[in-house]
Amino acid sequence: MTTAAPQPPADLVIDHCTVLVHDEDGGIDFRADRAVVVRSGAIAELPASGEAAGIEARERIDARGQVAMPGFVNCHTHAPMAALRGIAEDLPIEEWFNERIWPVESQLTDRDVELGARLACAEMIRAGVTCFADHYFAMDRVAAVVEETGLRAQLGWAYFSSQGPEGRARSLEFAREHQGAADGRITTALAPHAPYTVTADDLAATADLAREHGLPVHLHAAENRAQTDHSLKEHGLTPIEILDRAGLLATDLLIAHATGLTERDFELLAAAPGRIAVATAPRGYLKFGWDTTPVRDLARIGVPVGLATDGAASNNTLDVWEAMTLTALTQKQATRDPRWLTARQALDHATRQSARAVGLAGRIGALRPGHRADLVLVDLSGPHTQPVHDLADTLVHCARSSDVTTTVVDGRVLMRDRELRTVDVPATVAELEERLPVLTDRSHGQRIQTYEA
Repeated sequence: MTTAAPQPPADLVIDHCTVLVHDEDGGIDFRADRAVVVRSGAIAELPASGEAAGIEARERIDARGQVAMPGFVNCHTHAPMAALRGIAEDLPIEEWFNERIWPVESQLTDRDVELGARLACAEMIRAGVTCFADHYFAMDRVAAVVEETGLRAQLGWAYFSSQGPEGRARSLEFAREHQGAADGRITTALAPHAPYTVTADDLAATADLAREHGLPVHLHAAENRAQTDHSLKEHGLTPIEILDRAGLLATDLLIAHATGLTERDFELLAAAPGRIAVATAPRGYLKFGWDTTPVRDLARIGVPVGLATDGAASNNTLDVWEAMTLTALTQKQATRDPRWLTARQALDHATRQSARAVGLAGRIGALRPGHRADLVLVDLSGPHTQPVHDLADTLVHCARSSDVTTTVVDGRVLMRDRELRTVDVPATVAELEERLPVLTDRSHGQRIQTYEA
């Protein structure tokens, strides 16, 4: 009689934690006194803690009193804009773009992009974000930072039609060259900026390229109602109708914001042959005085809504935990219904639906055997989280991103006990501060684009 060969040590065992799990319909539940066993970067099993006691592991974490949950996905941001945090406050969107942001961005160097992205990645790791969808320039530098810091990301090199055909070509070249980089942690997308900065012909060409190369598309559209009204006046079409005419609703499409949707748009999105998703970033909408994303209407037509922060120049933080709380609250206000959004629904948007939004459903967004081991540990021992009557409510409305103690991506521990392992923040900040006088100078009178929408 032969005996089974002993298994090699697990990469990581986290035991004595409460595990957030999803059922097949996306419902949220919690299992107490469980362990998470990670092998080859994936979740191997979720046994009872007692059953995991004998499993040998290269690294073991005793997580008593903590909740293990899927890492958050920041479904739309501009990570390098962490370098511009606080540079344009209390302004309407036209002045924000034309007088502050686009003049400064016209002088950005590749090194500025790299430093901003590194600072952003450190912030996101500390806030429990394990994956982000980025839409910016010099994305080869952002890709290098993602590889270095250990995060997961969907990256798209943004372009405007004012850049000529070279902008679109660069976006495609980057997407093809970096797909699957960083040991598979990087996926890519084509990234036209928006219908008001990219022509109908360029949008149609992007749709053709997306189908030809099997790439998703990530862009801004219907960011606010004023944009929709301007589009109707200028073109007789809403921004979503422009995307439809260009063929983009037949692609895998991630739409940032979508606070300015109309009933005509809902009909189009419901019938769209492509995989459509929306990213909502409620803090920025509150700052600009916009409406919020109509999450309940999008749920009604089956469009997943992931959570986002946008860039730190408008949102100030890259804290998806805050976005989750604000989504729950602003949806109650917008619908005048305190029953919508519930805490469990908010957690679903922050995890499973966010994974769907960036095309990674079945790989991340849930703690299940076979999923990649992208997870965080949350300490609920603080006075602001006690007592716990309902764990979902406590996580959404009481806990904060600062309660995240440990962040794991692909089975690698990027932060443990609030100590970052992959980013030197002081060195990054010191170099960035040296760059600030040149970076923030607007006396040159240039800007990369004009906002007229």
